Amino acid sequence: MKQILFTLLLFCVAGLYSCRKSTNDLNIKQFDDQQIQAYISANGLTGMQRDPSGGDTTGIYYKILSQGTGKVVDYPDMVSLVFTVRSFDGQFIAADTIVNHVYNFLGHINRNNLPSGVELAIINLLKNKGTRARVLVPSHLAYGSTGFGTGSSDGNNRIKGNQCLDYYIDLVDDQAKYDDLSVKNYIAANNLTGYTKTASGLWYKVLQTGAGAAIGANAVVTVQYTSYLFNGFMTSDQVNTTDGTIIDLGNDTRAGLIEGLQLTTPGAKLSLIMPSRMVYGTNAYGDQTIPINSCLRYDMNVISVQ
Repeated sequence: MKQILFTLLLFCVAGLYSCRKSTNDLNIKQFDDQQIQAYISANGLTGMQRDPSGGDTTGIYYKILSQGTGKVVDYPDMVSLVFTVRSFDGQFIAADTIVNHVYNFLGHINRNNLPSGVELAIINLLKNKGTRARVLVPSHLAYGSTGFGTGSSDGNNRIKGNQCLDYYIDLVDDQAKYDDLSVKNYIAANNLTGYTKTASGLWYKVLQTGAGAAIGANAVVTVQYTSYLFNGFMTSDQVNTTDGTIIDLGNDTRAGLIEGLQLTTPGAKLSLIMPSRMVYGTNAYGDQTIPINSCLRYDMNVISVQ
């Protein structure tokens, strides 16, 4: 009996010894660094630097694409971000900068499903509002061994475990200037012509002239309209029924609609392109089908005016 117990104990010790990590085994930080170095090499990336913050412990690599001159941000500050991200294996890509907006306290951006590595990169590397950078986030500062999202990663809606992430981060300084540039880029990309820009930043085009007196600032207007994000997505904020919907210009909060409708007459059709500050601003709308800081295009039919 003693011989059997001794034999079993010997097998257990041998098994534990064989499972013990050698000095050549990698920890997760070393593993991530190897993955990042291989990614930089495979994609021919140049100018990437390792984050020296905290004694070179984060493992983040980065490249400043344009240095901002705005306020140096801290965790209590409200920040506006626009970003794209892809996993190193290329099976997860979120490159729609119309959707990927964040407006929150820097210390709370993880509530927008951004990993801690992004927060650290903004504090340690981007620093100033207005800075744009490319940031390679190691998996231990991303979503770790569990990954992120639901479903199959092949469906481009899940990040696998232990995946490092490639971010482009734009730390917006002046939202109004950013929006105005976005509007100009949208007009150019879609070959739109005939639009006029007002002093407020609204762009409008009368598609069909109406009749009668101009619409007043306190008018109650019945309209049909369709609204679009700049990625072409038709939003939940639209009314195309025969009866239309009523907009009370004296009480509506969408400054772009108020101004735009006063530029025309009953029976007109018009198209409005508005910076985010003239629509919903820092508020999401329609169960977030319209993200915060979204510029919008409205195509409108003015049915009647009271």
